[in-house]
Amino acid sequence: MVPRLCGCWGSSREFVQEEPAPCPGGGSARRPAAPAELGGLAAGAPHPQPQSLPGPHHAPPERTAASGPPAAGLRMAGLPRAPALALPPGRRGKTTFACRNKMERQSRNSDNWRWLCWCESGLSPGQSRDERCGPAGEIGAHSWIYLACSLTTYFHPGINLKKIHYDSIKLYEALEEETGQMVGFHQPGSIRIATTPVRVDEFKYQMTRTGWHATEQYIIGPERIQEMFPLLNMSKVLAGLYNPGDGHIDPYSLTMALAAGARKYGALLKYPAPVTSLKSRSDGTWDVETPQGSMRANRIVNAAGFWAREVGKMIGLEHPLIPVQHQYVVTSTIPEVKALKRELPVLRDLEGSYYLRQERDGLLFGPYESQEKMKVQDSWVTSGVPPGFGKELFQSDLDRIMEHVEAAMEMVPVLKKADIINVVNGPITYSPDILPMVGPHQGVRNYWVAIGFGYGIIHAGGVGKYLSDWILHGEPPFDLIELDPNRYGKWTTTQYTEAKARESYGFNNIVGYPKEERFAGRPTERVSGLYKTLEPKCSMGFHAGWEQPHWFYKPGQDTQYRPSFRRTNWFEPVGSEYKQVMQRVGVIDLSPFGKFNIKGQDSIRLLDHLFANVIPKVGFTNISHMLTPKGRVYAELTVSHWSPGEFLLITGSGSELHDLRWIEEAAVKGGYDVEIKNITDELGVLGVAGPHARKVLQKLTPEDLSDDAFKFLQTKSLKISNIPVTAIRISYTGELGWELYHRREDSEALYDAVMNAGQEEGIDNFGTYAMNALRLEKAFRAWGSEMNCDTNPLEAGLEYFVKLNKPADFIGKQALKQIKAKGLKRRLVCLTLATDDVDPEGNESIWYHGKVVGNTTSGSYSYSIQKSLAFAYVPVELSEVGQEVEVELLGKNYPAVIIQEPLVLTEPIRNRLQKKDRKNKT
Repeated sequence: MVPRLCGCWGSSREFVQEEPAPCPGGGSARRPAAPAELGGLAAGAPHPQPQSLPGPHHAPPERTAASGPPAAGLRMAGLPRAPALALPPGRRGKTTFACRNKMERQSRNSDNWRWLCWCESGLSPGQSRDERCGPAGEIGAHSWIYLACSLTTYFHPGINLKKIHYDSIKLYEALEEETGQMVGFHQPGSIRIATTPVRVDEFKYQMTRTGWHATEQYIIGPERIQEMFPLLNMSKVLAGLYNPGDGHIDPYSLTMALAAGARKYGALLKYPAPVTSLKSRSDGTWDVETPQGSMRANRIVNAAGFWAREVGKMIGLEHPLIPVQHQYVVTSTIPEVKALKRELPVLRDLEGSYYLRQERDGLLFGPYESQEKMKVQDSWVTSGVPPGFGKELFQSDLDRIMEHVEAAMEMVPVLKKADIINVVNGPITYSPDILPMVGPHQGVRNYWVAIGFGYGIIHAGGVGKYLSDWILHGEPPFDLIELDPNRYGKWTTTQYTEAKARESYGFNNIVGYPKEERFAGRPTERVSGLYKTLEPKCSMGFHAGWEQPHWFYKPGQDTQYRPSFRRTNWFEPVGSEYKQVMQRVGVIDLSPFGKFNIKGQDSIRLLDHLFANVIPKVGFTNISHMLTPKGRVYAELTVSHWSPGEFLLITGSGSELHDLRWIEEAAVKGGYDVEIKNITDELGVLGVAGPHARKVLQKLTPEDLSDDAFKFLQTKSLKISNIPVTAIRISYTGELGWELYHRREDSEALYDAVMNAGQEEGIDNFGTYAMNALRLEKAFRAWGSEMNCDTNPLEAGLEYFVKLNKPADFIGKQALKQIKAKGLKRRLVCLTLATDDVDPEGNESIWYHGKVVGNTTSGSYSYSIQKSLAFAYVPVELSEVGQEVEVELLGKNYPAVIIQEPLVLTEPIRNRLQKKDRKNKT
């Protein structure tokens, strides 16, 4: 294979070596490679082979960091300011880089900050694809990725990223044996410290979300914490969240091991090869220009670190990324640390907002300062990364992190007598929500990304596996929509990105509540026509750039955002909105829905190939699902047949571009003659639901809205108060209702007309929280919760919407037939449980006879039966109605029972039963 390595060393740096620092296991550390060592040789020069490096340590035999005289507090010591000296190899010391660009020279220990080169192998023009060596045709560009401290952890507050962390750690654990290269992997475990009751609640919340995963995690008490970390001041410690197997790894050694493994399996690494141009071809391939020549690639993977924006700009994309400055502090030898017989676990003081770990016989700690104090390197956004930027660091600024330093000294008192020998300040790339962007990008064929890694190395191995599996098998190996690069759109401006990056950095260690909202950068330009009207009356939620009402408040009610693990100030107002829809009529802004118009001579053929359901007749609507080749649920959409061959497709706000990309890709691969248009921002949507919905709307239109004239799931174009709308008789509440699609600029006039017409019926607003409670009672599934790329439609209870006998060979059909023939291992069930002041949210553990047997997918309080309600996946043998299980909520297991669904019949079914009953009586 021809190498496709992108990454360059500029001519603005020179390498100067002092004495190599001691390695973790003793002996001399190998310095970071000079340009020649990393391929900066003349053409044809041999590739250097990685050298073995010492492995993990507990008590290194050699120590060079000197302690200064006793002091009352943490002090600066050993930060060099004199010109660097070129010293003979073999003498012990620190590696220092002298930079010609006048940036402050920093002395760095060899196992602190490292550079990781992401190498991708690919194809030369005309070369056949050989996938035995990994995905071919990928290009990594300008790919020096700066890594801080290299912490590894199984923990993640989300659900799906736990799998990425797990895969990374398992790869790193096996890498030394597989490649013969030591990786310097320390796994002393980690402890998150709780010093407030709400933190203890958070730990309990995270425990139930981890119980059904493979990773180990425990809540431990103060005595166990002190035993594991005897240097702690225990006066405020209430509990700890302990993850065995956590730790830190030497990124340079890891990089060399990965490179050795790549070569072992046939990859050829060649660098430097900076990408200077990217040109797409009509067949979906790419021409990639480098100083070493032009190459043809089947696909591109942008894994360019803080150069990702520049690579994106080559093809007209503005990736929402911004570099932030992150500092950490390294101390000299601390006698109490030196005396320890085993390595300390990594410590995370969440209230102090810093991490701390053992560094040889001293300590290393890195704070996350507040959004007001943190520093964004915004010049890189406006002017680009400085040409040739490589191993330089930024000017350190202890004042910016001093409050965290003081918190660390209070929690770990031995720091007060320690000397600082290093303050390191370097760039980390942040996305707006701090999560990476991973996967194929909508709107550009065969362009993939793996960018925005704010936490670096813990994602590297897992994301590499995830992308490789996706590329090789044609579908994501598991649900990871929170990393979908298509969660951002044109509304994601540079100003928004900076505001959110500041917030995300400053919020690194805040309490992670359910239903969390973050307010920086809001609102975006993507607001509905009702935003100004509704905003003063409600608590808004953020949905793919949109503002949408979560719940409404009345005069005298608490209007503040008060997140909690228990029922909070929105509980009663949401109950009132629930009754509003069930007893009268309510109005909801649904404008954030994703909306696509598809037409053309092959539109029916395309949709028949994409969807497991049949195509609805003209003038009607149905619920349809797009499946993956393995029969998993990729998406759920509402499909309306507007006119012969023309369709309106509706999806959730969070999956707009996620679904559009899948549809566009299928259209191109199949050569379908269709026109696909994203009309999300053009149309507003107003939902009207409740027993009086028909009566209110009938006042505003001459169109007959009776049950016989306007049937359930029928769609019509009509006028409401002389405003053109496409009306679909459907409601996610399960009650009588319509969704009214209209021009976005008509939203306010349409809303006013409906609200004025409904005064006699007691019309009022309702939000998404009430809608969620209503849909759960009707047993309506939600994509992303009850169904996603981890589930198939049969186990999710979606058989009604899957037509295995339809003539079209839709995507996933054959796989689904095999799944059905083999039988299911689990099923989605509906549970009720009596709790006190806490309700299920989703992803809680299900227990049976002392073992975790499943998980909830979503939940809410049922205002009709005044109990908690939840969907859950359980083994088939435990899925019968009446089966008793337990649901873990905040550290307590609550008895639950499986019920016959739905809890409340939908309006169309109730109406049909009433008609049948009247007919029987007559």
